[in-house]
Order: sequence, then structure tokens, then C-alpha cells
Amino acid sequence: MQRLIIFVLAILFVLMLLAVTLTYSVRFTEAAVLTTFGKASEESTINEPGLRFKMPYPIQSVTTYDTRARLLETRLEAQQTADDKQIIVESFLVWRVSEPLEFFKRFSNAGRRADDHYDRANSLLTTLLRGAMAETGRFELSGLFTPEVGASKIPELEAAMMEALKRSGEQGQSLSDYGIEAVQVGISRILLGEETTGAINDQMAATRDRLAKELEDEGAAAAVAIRTKASSDAQRILAFARLRAEEIRQTGVIEASKFTSQMDELPELATFLAGIDFMKQTYGQRITLILTADSPGLSLLNIDKFQAAEDGKLPGFGLDAVPLLAGADSAAGGER
Repeated sequence: MQRLIIFVLAILFVLMLLAVTLTYSVRFTEAAVLTTFGKASEESTINEPGLRFKMPYPIQSVTTYDTRARLLETRLEAQQTADDKQIIVESFLVWRVSEPLEFFKRFSNAGRRADDHYDRANSLLTTLLRGAMAETGRFELSGLFTPEVGASKIPELEAAMMEALKRSGEQGQSLSDYGIEAVQVGISRILLGEETTGAINDQMAATRDRLAKELEDEGAAAAVAIRTKASSDAQRILAFARLRAEEIRQTGVIEASKFTSQMDELPELATFLAGIDFMKQTYGQRITLILTADSPGLSLLNIDKFQAAEDGKLPGFGLDAVPLLAGADSAAGGER
């Protein structure tokens, strides 16, 4: 029984050893290069995830690469701008293995492990990125640091670094020849010396003053335009109002002239009728007033005037008799 157990364990060990030796797996975030006697061909690249079989080492071997993005950062380095100002720049590069076969061919001499290949690639990319940082010399300091929103040249500097990095390489080769894709290049930090900082502050202050003056001038011009338009509109409205008022006044004069001409014929009668209207409007309510007969509009209640009036005349007016009642006409006719 003990021999059987040892035999079974030995078989399991051999099977496990064969499984490790004869199989390999590729994750969905990886790509593999299968080599035969250390040689790789166009069919050696494995991009599909899954479990696969291979010949035991040293006949065949597998190198697996993580195809996800990797970050590379450079140390702070002094750079000269186009206007001879010195700044200290720290940059970064995000890269990934895009062509596993080309990557293997370029860096497999660094060692058997994928980590050795990554280290060699990082060393190469660091050198290339430092060279791309020389693009800083194409830009002036005033363009990199400006108070105007969206006016900084830093995005253009990063784009120039990306282009320089893509076309750089040993012996005129590009990054794609190494099986590498540059995903993003950027500036992490920019440090300024004391002299440079003072120059930038002075320049930014001058720029702010210039922008403030431009805004003030624009505001003053806009205010003058608004005041001019408001004055013009006011003059136009006043002219229209005066013209309209004059038209209304003329219309009123024309309409009133009809009644004025009638009142001029019998002015005392007009005064008498106006007094009647005044009494209707003023004393027509149910109120009690104690007034003298000499009060405005009450002269018609003065008995003395009626007693002193001549026959056929209205009291106090000296007009010809006007029929006040329905039968006054016939009475007047009989007297004539």
C-alpha cells in the first residue's frame, strides 16, 4: 500500500512537471513570443489569451510581455529656453509594448526574463526622452508662463517632445521599430531660478497691466457708445413727444374754438350754464352745507338779484329773456 502511494505521488509529480514544461498561459493583458531554439519568426507572436502547449525547454521557450501602459519619469534637468532663460524641467513618458516580436528582437539580448527587457527599454527611453526635452529651446519663457488663460505654450512643447521622441532612436530608427508605442509625453514640473522667477513675475505683472488697460479702454468706449445712443434716443423721443403734444393741442384748440365761438355770442348765458353744472356736480350729493349766496356757484340763489331783475331779463346778467320753463315761450309771445 505504501509503495502504491509513493508510485501515485511520483506520477502526479511527473505530470505536474510535464504540465509546467509543456504548457503556458497568456492573460488578456499580455502577449507572448514563442521561440524555437532561441529563434523567433512571424508566427511566434501570441496575442490571444488562453492555455497553450509547447515543446519542453530548451527546444521552445516563452517570453510573456504585459501590454498595459507603463510610466517612465525623468529626473529634474536644466534646460535653456529660446530667450536664454534657464529652467529646470521634469518630464514623464507613458509607453506600452505594441509589437511583442519587435520588442523581443531588440531587447532579448539583455536577459531571458521580460523584466530584463523592460529595464533595457526604460534605459533607452530615458535617453530618448532627455533628448526630446531639448525642444524646450524652441520656446521663450514668456510663452510657457503667461497669465492669459489657454495661452501657455506648454501643450505645444509636449506635442513637440512627442514628435521628437517618435522619430528618435538609435541609428535613425523610430520607436515603432522597437515595438514600443509612446502613449503620452508630458511635463511634470518646471522649477525656476530666483533670477528667472523675478523676470517672470515682472513680465506677468506687465501683461496684467496691459490686459487691464485694454479692458478699461474697451469699457470706456462701450460707455461712450451707450451714452451717445441713449442721448440720441432721448432726443428722438422728446421730439416725437413735443410733436405729438403740439398735434393734440392744435386739435384741442380746433375743437374748443367751436364752443368758444358759441359762448362768445352769449357769454352771460355760458356763465349761467356753467354755474348750473357746477351746482349739479358739487352739491348734488346728499350733504348739508351752510353757505352764503355770494359763494362761488351760488349766485343764482341770491333772492335780491331775482327781485332786482327787470322783466324779460335774467337776474344779474342783462341778457334777453330766455325761456326757463315750458310755458315761458307763450307768455313772452303774448307780451310782444
